[in-house]
Amino acid sequence: MGRILAIDYGTKRTGLAVTDPMQIIASGLTTVETKELIQYLKAYINSEDVEKFVVGEPKQMDNSASASEVHIQKFLEKLQKEIPQIPIVRVDERFTSKMAFQTMIDSGLKKKQRQNKALVDEISATLILQSYLASNS
Repeated sequence: MGRILAIDYGTKRTGLAVTDPMQIIASGLTTVETKELIQYLKAYINSEDVEKFVVGEPKQMDNSASASEVHIQKFLEKLQKEIPQIPIVRVDERFTSKMAFQTMIDSGLKKKQRQNKALVDEISATLILQSYLASNS
């Protein structure tokens, strides 16, 4: 069994989360500058066995695509071209940023620490991955 890697794509930076090899636990991995994302993913899959990419799908309340979906589609095309051997699945990511922020509050992080947008992105990717694991268990 390989790991599942979740991607919370953003135009500036992208949060990443990954499962353990048994695909039981989702953990935050890191946040990467989006312009370096493909290179980072290539290096990661050279050192770890990754079975699948899970990419957040931002939607509006009425289920229509969010404005950022245009950027995500371009990224998905590039990802598919650069790393074709790993399948990509999409997961609804509505509210993950709000949930990530609430998680930071609940865990007792100080206000200054909660302003760390990179941490919010990493937690969001972890929530996307947890959602995927829960719906496929």
